Amino acid sequence: MSVAAGPRVVHAKAPGKINVFMRVGALHDDGYHDVATAYQAVSLYEEVWATDADDFSVRFTGPIDTSALPTDGSNLAIRAARLLARTTDYRGGVHLEIAKHVPIAGGMGGGSADAAATLVACDHLWGTGLGRDELGELAAELGADVPFALMGGTAVGTGRGDRLSPALAQGTFHWVLVLADGGLSTPEVYAELDRHRERHVTDIAPAPEQPTVDIEVLQALRAGDAHQLAEYLYNDLQAPALHLQPELAATLEAGEVEGALAALVSGSGPTVAFLVADADAALELQVSLSAGGHRVLRATGPVHGARVVAG
Repeated sequence: MSVAAGPRVVHAKAPGKINVFMRVGALHDDGYHDVATAYQAVSLYEEVWATDADDFSVRFTGPIDTSALPTDGSNLAIRAARLLARTTDYRGGVHLEIAKHVPIAGGMGGGSADAAATLVACDHLWGTGLGRDELGELAAELGADVPFALMGGTAVGTGRGDRLSPALAQGTFHWVLVLADGGLSTPEVYAELDRHRERHVTDIAPAPEQPTVDIEVLQALRAGDAHQLAEYLYNDLQAPALHLQPELAATLEAGEVEGALAALVSGSGPTVAFLVADADAALELQVSLSAGGHRVLRATGPVHGARVVAG
């Protein structure tokens, strides 16, 4: 007696990221800014299980509160699946189960990781056979951080952050992440940066037209030297994020008092990333900050980008 096989499921995962350096250029007429950023993919993964279906749907699980996330066609993972189907003339749909581990609206690219993992999962499930370059082109249509979630590792991002150049990075960097109770809207943080620059137009240097990543950052990454990198962590979006959530200043100070080499707001925030010397220091800082009432995670980087795990 034969037993009918169940529907095929493809399991993929993609990492969150930390912007170890981020410089934001001037506001353009189209409402966007050019940026220069050094991305590092870290070991917090979004996991996607893709199953053939007649339509497109998504359901969330995992330790992160996902009650505020849309599950309709506006969801980035659904948009990724639809874009791949449209591009390859695939006529079916997909049901996505996503286990979220990256903070939502936390400046760590969780939604972008969902989209990247969905692209590789559906490409594998449907046998559409797109190469990494073609998937990268689709990723760039979905958002500035999606191409890096697909690539992983360490990279310099320019333009909107989606023009990527791989960066050499030796060894492993250890991070301690403090999660905030609420998220921050990326467009709102950028708007606050513009207002900050207008308020202080006579006090600060004008925003660069073509921002670049400081060479010292790339040298520290290449050397695998956490102490050296700590001197050059930088984020133009930190000041506006602190203005919108002033309590982040106390979090930054708490980690540095407890022995972090350096701290910064990750991306548009409000997740705070602390760079530490090694795994033991990461555990010690996690324990100290947890005892102070913070929600804390440990992560390492760099790690691989989106890839199929099984299926």
